[in-house]
Amino acid sequence: MRNHPLHEIAKLAAGLVAADFLWTLWFSQQGVRSAQFFGMTFTPEMVLPTLIFDIALFIILVHYAWHVGKIPQVREYTYIIIAGCVFTLVAGTHLWRIFTGADLVIGEWSMPLWLSWFGVAVTSYLAYASFHFASTLQRVKGKKR
Repeated sequence: MRNHPLHEIAKLAAGLVAADFLWTLWFSQQGVRSAQFFGMTFTPEMVLPTLIFDIALFIILVHYAWHVGKIPQVREYTYIIIAGCVFTLVAGTHLWRIFTGADLVIGEWSMPLWLSWFGVAVTSYLAYASFHFASTLQRVKGKKR
């Protein structure tokens, strides 16, 4: 199986997530009360949820980057369609938040509204890519029969 560019991006992203995990560990050990990062305030209460999220995201990225070719062909199509639906739902939720101005608070951290624009762009592209890959997979599968 040849590598797809998204596999290489997932490998890079896994490295970035690992770096974020290490930074969060370092931050928690320094005893700093809070830190500003891209307009967001990072507090000690956010350390544990961030570490858990980083671990989960790292596992998903590593699985995608190095093992996606081992999913059986029939299940791969279903997996891609479900991923596209989840990305569509997340993009819709971000759009709803933008148009209603709803607050999103995780612990004591309030997510800035501008971050939802980034969320819409990324999840919309991932939803499009998922459905495009699924349709390509169906066409390729149809030609083999």
